[in-house]
Amino acid sequence: MSEIMSMTKTNAVFTRNIWLLSFVSLFTDMASEMLYPVMPVFLKHIGYSVILIGIIEGIAEAVAGLSKSYFGYRSDAQKKRLPFIQTGYTLSAISKPLMAVFTFPFWILGARIVDRLGKGVRTAARDAMLSDETTKAHKAKVFGLHRGMDTVGAIIGPLLALTFLFFYPEKYQVLFLLAFLPGITSILLTFLIKEKTTTDKNISPKKTGFFSFLSYWKSSPVEYKKLVMPLIIIALVNSSDVFLLLKIKEGGASDVMVILLYIFYNTCYALAAFPAGKFADKIGMKKVFITGWVLFILVYAGFAALSSWYWLALLLVAYGLFAAMTEGIAKAWISNLVPNTETAAAIGTYTGFQSIAALCASTLAGFLWHFKGSAFSFYFTAIVVSVAVLLLMYQTKNEKFIEQHLK
Repeated sequence: MSEIMSMTKTNAVFTRNIWLLSFVSLFTDMASEMLYPVMPVFLKHIGYSVILIGIIEGIAEAVAGLSKSYFGYRSDAQKKRLPFIQTGYTLSAISKPLMAVFTFPFWILGARIVDRLGKGVRTAARDAMLSDETTKAHKAKVFGLHRGMDTVGAIIGPLLALTFLFFYPEKYQVLFLLAFLPGITSILLTFLIKEKTTTDKNISPKKTGFFSFLSYWKSSPVEYKKLVMPLIIIALVNSSDVFLLLKIKEGGASDVMVILLYIFYNTCYALAAFPAGKFADKIGMKKVFITGWVLFILVYAGFAALSSWYWLALLLVAYGLFAAMTEGIAKAWISNLVPNTETAAAIGTYTGFQSIAALCASTLAGFLWHFKGSAFSFYFTAIVVSVAVLLLMYQTKNEKFIEQHLK
């Protein structure tokens, strides 16, 4: 933490907008994570099966995926970031109280879609603004700081939820209403962000359709495709973290312990995010990125082989390191492989395909878990990800490719 505070004095690294975007994400994640670890417990409490939970999560992520791609392309086309950021965070904030009204499946699905649509509208534009605010030499640090601050919200949120449920057990609907408060704070903070205006009036906006991102994929740089293709394969089997929480619950942990362990995971993630980004800027993004995915494989194999919740809890340390070494670094790496005018489209296309694949991943995980058991589901993911990581290493082995994103 002292390293982060010392870096605030260096305006060339962390600008006002970078800090504002980081705090906006902190409060938004605080609201979301007040509900996320509670969600599987709540859905099972009102009678949802593990298959239905998987389908709801998958559809919600697929909606987010399509919207990330489309609105990322539109952000580049209109040469604006802030309107998409403000709209996206607003949608996510208003989705929280919606889940307090009714509990039947279509309503819950609708509320989740509103939340994920908000994420889709804002994500690419926000990441593009972060990229625009720094240089290639500091990209991983900036994205690492943002992910770290975002994850601090993921620590505070469950702590608030845990405290509330301790005094008011099973009052889930009231908790959904309370989650609206940090969401409002994040919306207000977006109005303090100042966007750099484009002075070139001769640039005409691109024509955009809902599937315009597909045309971007065709015209995107070869290096970008080599990086993204293996990541899409991984996304096809990388199901929602809800299934990790369900496994821990299956291993004998209480509802309170599930939430505490989720807080523990996010704490590991938050503490490691900035150092991982700083290290990636120093030794190369590829080395840190690949190491992160190796940790993922080991964690999933461990979740398949072990059954007691206290052993699974130890694996959450490695899982937190995995998240710190991959999520922000992936976007930083991508932003260094494409021109600044294509950053939102590139990140939106990547996260779009990634989220669409999550529809398959979460639904598949639900079915495999139901018919073959949790161990089979986790082993299957670990094996497929191992193959994809080998492909990633092969696709990016060329020294010229590695050097290009570091310059």
